[in-house]
Amino acid sequence: MSQPSNVIINNQRYDNKVFRIQQFLINQRGQEALLYLQATGPWQEEDLLQWKEKVAAILPECNCLHLTIQCKIATIEELLQEYWSCWIHLATPDQPLLRSTLQALKGTVEGNRIIFKVERTKIDLLKSRQCVHSLVQQAEQVFGLSINISLEEVENLCDDSYLQNREEEERRLFLEACKSQSADEKVKESKDKEENKKSNQNQEIYGKKIDTSMVTPIKDIEDEERSVVIAGRIFGLETREMKSGRRLITFHITDLSDAITVKVFEGEKEDLLESGELKEHRWVKVRGSVQFDKYQQELALLARDINKAEEPVSRFDNAPIKRVELHAHTKMSSMDAVLSAKDLIARAAAWGHKAIAITDHGVVQAFPEAADAGKKHNIKVIYGVEAYLVDKAPATGEKVKSYHIILLVRNKTGLKNLYQLITKSHLQYFHRRPRIPRDLLEEYRDGLLLGSACEAGELYQALLQKASPEKIEEIVNFYDYLEIQPIGNNRFLLRKGHVQSENELQSINEHIVGLGQKAGKLVVATCDVHFLEPIDEYYRRILMAGKGFDDADDQAPLYFRTTEEMLEEFSYLGKDRAHEVVVANPGQIADQIEMLQPIPDDFFPPIIEGAEEQIRQMTEDCAATLYGNPLPDIVQKRVDKELNSIISNGFAVLYLISQKLVKKSNDDGYLVGSRGSVGSSLVATFTGITEVNPLPPHYRCSACKFSEFFTDGTIGCGADLPDRNCPTCGKELEKDGHDIPFETFLGFEGDKVPDIDLNFSGEYQPRAHKFTEELFGRDYVFRAGTISTLAERTAFGFVKNYLDEKKMHCRNAEIARLVGGCTGVKRTTGQHPGGLMVVPKNADIHDFTPLQRPADDVKSETITTHFDYHSISSRLVKLDILGHDDPTVIKMLEDLTGVDARKIPLDEPKTMSLFSTTEALGVTAEQIRSNVGTYGIPEFGTKFVRQMLEDTRPKSFSELVRISGFSHGTDVWLNNAQDLIKSGTCQVNEAISTRDDIMVYLIYQGLPPKKAFSIMESVRKGKGLKPEDEELMRHHQVPSWYIESCKKIKYMFPKAHAVAYVTMAFRIAYFKVYYPEAFYASFFTVRADEFDGDIICNGVHPVRMKIEEIEKKGHDATQKEKNLMTILELALEMYERGIAMQKVTLLRSHSTRFLIEREGLLPPFAALAGLGEAAAQNIMTAREEVPFTSIEDIRIRARVSKTVIEVLQNHGALEGLSETNQICLF
Repeated sequence: MSQPSNVIINNQRYDNKVFRIQQFLINQRGQEALLYLQATGPWQEEDLLQWKEKVAAILPECNCLHLTIQCKIATIEELLQEYWSCWIHLATPDQPLLRSTLQALKGTVEGNRIIFKVERTKIDLLKSRQCVHSLVQQAEQVFGLSINISLEEVENLCDDSYLQNREEEERRLFLEACKSQSADEKVKESKDKEENKKSNQNQEIYGKKIDTSMVTPIKDIEDEERSVVIAGRIFGLETREMKSGRRLITFHITDLSDAITVKVFEGEKEDLLESGELKEHRWVKVRGSVQFDKYQQELALLARDINKAEEPVSRFDNAPIKRVELHAHTKMSSMDAVLSAKDLIARAAAWGHKAIAITDHGVVQAFPEAADAGKKHNIKVIYGVEAYLVDKAPATGEKVKSYHIILLVRNKTGLKNLYQLITKSHLQYFHRRPRIPRDLLEEYRDGLLLGSACEAGELYQALLQKASPEKIEEIVNFYDYLEIQPIGNNRFLLRKGHVQSENELQSINEHIVGLGQKAGKLVVATCDVHFLEPIDEYYRRILMAGKGFDDADDQAPLYFRTTEEMLEEFSYLGKDRAHEVVVANPGQIADQIEMLQPIPDDFFPPIIEGAEEQIRQMTEDCAATLYGNPLPDIVQKRVDKELNSIISNGFAVLYLISQKLVKKSNDDGYLVGSRGSVGSSLVATFTGITEVNPLPPHYRCSACKFSEFFTDGTIGCGADLPDRNCPTCGKELEKDGHDIPFETFLGFEGDKVPDIDLNFSGEYQPRAHKFTEELFGRDYVFRAGTISTLAERTAFGFVKNYLDEKKMHCRNAEIARLVGGCTGVKRTTGQHPGGLMVVPKNADIHDFTPLQRPADDVKSETITTHFDYHSISSRLVKLDILGHDDPTVIKMLEDLTGVDARKIPLDEPKTMSLFSTTEALGVTAEQIRSNVGTYGIPEFGTKFVRQMLEDTRPKSFSELVRISGFSHGTDVWLNNAQDLIKSGTCQVNEAISTRDDIMVYLIYQGLPPKKAFSIMESVRKGKGLKPEDEELMRHHQVPSWYIESCKKIKYMFPKAHAVAYVTMAFRIAYFKVYYPEAFYASFFTVRADEFDGDIICNGVHPVRMKIEEIEKKGHDATQKEKNLMTILELALEMYERGIAMQKVTLLRSHSTRFLIEREGLLPPFAALAGLGEAAAQNIMTAREEVPFTSIEDIRIRARVSKTVIEVLQNHGALEGLSETNQICLF
């Protein structure tokens, strides 16, 4: 400040109770002032404003006031507790975003250090704005404290208080949005909305028309603003009901410079989504206020107006004759390319290209998606691969140099040859990548076109290495066509010093063109496409940085170019030659290639002679045994309907295969549970594939065949019917039927290929697989392959790590955009846990797919389909032979007790009471820390479902089935059925639970069956209701709450699946009530991988203490601790029921099974942490041969490590055993 003068103000009226003036300096013109204040206690921002107003009053010409505050305090704790708000305001002047973020933090003090635990979404913001430095500086200058600050990252919490805070914040934002509009604006907006409803021609989607052409780039939004207009593409659209009843619509919007979250609070009678105009990928213009959202901890835009907008002019291909791209990668090029086949093909079609090639690195896994996209957009897809060529067949694991080569499929022969090459490259010649020896390629060359590929091809490499003309000629003659690429693709060679200038790169391309001309080979210019738009290189940059590439930020321009762009790129060849390599030659190659289908359209089941008659006979025989002859009309109609669909569509063989597998397992003593919708089929029931009976609830007499069906929907299932004797012969009636429509299995027309999923015992699964191979032949049965892609969570990690490394801060919306660009890229391959693909003996697997090993593990003996099984499951029979714990537990329980689980009544009263009280266990809720007795019961043992049981208090089997449906669905229970039941709007048995509920209920309400089916399908897929369907439902007196419930649902569980699961669960619950020792022994044996014998074997007190210790950790508990918690809860219950747990003993413990003894359960060796199953088995085997004589004897004969010996000693299992064998001479 120039030429200051010292002005002392002694008048007391210029002091107040918070501040006293120390010094007041102004310059001679009075335009700038320095005010030094001494604070006597904590102050508010309003106090500082008062001082500014006072100065303005006495110095009206002053336009720059500097305030300096002194407030010496004694302790850091005082700073955090009393002066926290003051400190934040000083450190974040004019930065409300940072201020609000800091305000929510809680600090702990260690010496002179303050530690703030900060959620992951906030820590970047604080670091990027230098908050820590500013806080430290202000602490020293103002408060006289020398401190350090540490930020410790913690996971985002999501508990009740968090959700409540989110709701409160959204309510605050809503009120702010309302305030930002004047009363006149609201009236006008209401009129505008009415006008918009009358005309669909308007640009307005919500609110008023946005006339301004002034649009703010999203990257320029850095703080709160009262009004701003942005434009961009919508993504991440979500809706959520608020407690106020209003609906919050949230979406991200990006203009490709950045992204921001937009929030819209609907009015009471508004439905922004009804018109379908507000949707994913639409470009819109949005006007509203930018506010700091405390829930998101960042700025968000509260929309007042949303208009449709034109997408910015993208690149168009305006050339009169278009090029054809012959070298393009998709997301199936592992961790390399970032565009999908469908997007690439859609763009080529939109540009008017007549064909497009798919050439991923070493694989052909994009073919199915490409085929669908080609049909949709009416464009020829050229199927190919960028393979790895080696000169000779290498030995397993041998390292030899490989070259890139393009293989394009010309006809059907070439397609099958390519598949066989892919198989052999993966199964016989794989080393880091699938390699194809030159002589093998020669053998399978028929029907293929060979291209010289990129700079990694042998021709380009030979030119770089100045190979002899003879060698060059030999290489050229091997190929059908030669390839050149844009200079930018190979600019890395200049950076690495392999070439000296870009002119040299041009010269290499010109040389290749000359070689082609001399040899009579076509030369084509390709892009080597890895992403669609130039800006999309950012996604690939993130992935490559994550893989450790130092030059990840130096991305080559591997985008899909237009004809004009490519002609410009190769203009140095001359106009005619450029047109030849860019347009004419690729088009000529495309014309040589036939339109092909990579996978045949039809269904090819294995052939079993007489399968149709066998299924018909088994069905009719079983039906007659259960219901008599003639069958009741309701049964006969259902049997006829199903058999007609199954036999006419060629599905009988599927049923017969499944029947043979289930029968084999049952004959070997293992029950089989069904999954999915197979229980919707009565034929599946009558042939023994499933226990679920889909007929309406009914009584039937096993003696005289009397039956009575209940078809009005008043009875949930047969198990809910009261016990009753036959009115004809007096015998006790059987109760059955779960009211499940057949359409949920094979579709309304009965022609959908059935997916029969079966849960075999985990112990029995390998035998079931072997039996399948025996049925069809080992060469015709393959494991169903899977493709693992970057999931959203993993992609987030890649994005986050990249941004952290570059010290960049991005909004959540922009992070979500980047994550979206990386998600779906192939990482590896795997196998379905139980899926087998069966090829008919009159076909070859290469008619459908190549083969490989899961994850390309050369040591694996498993062979899987190369294509993801979803792509071929409607062409080949897929058997889901899954391993599951429930059948294993049931087998063990039956072996221990002699009880036949299938004879347990599904309405047994004490068992049913477990799902609402603990009385049947003989304990109180306080003793076992649960109000229900379902610890260890599959489907019902988790904390989430136990709470559901407390909310609903089920009293019948059908209600248990509903609870299973609630728990497996998405948006079926939370914010939906739970609220409806709690408010008394509906009962448990009325709320929507499974997909079948909708179809059955709507038919009972009088809707046509086909319409009921289509509504069910729409709702279960999360597509909600069409306006005309909603109107039809209201016409048939479907209540409003039911309609609204349908609209919220995202995914629904099949009822047949729920019935099958609950049947197994109820049987296990029966054993828990009546055979507790067997129940706990079976649970701990089969399901307790995290069992810790050193805690649990020491009694109830250590168990209870460990439970409380884990509970105190809350969200900080590890996954292992959470798994242990489940086991500890069951152990606590066991002890409270009076059942003891012994310690592991060397003399009697089994290797892996818990044994029942008079003194209590005896745990196995494997129950001790640190003692694996192999070591446990070795100990038991050695002990059975000869009793152990010393610790040394155990170590030698059982071949166990010193660590295992220490584990046994610490547990007390080796007490009384000497260290070594001692020889006694006297």
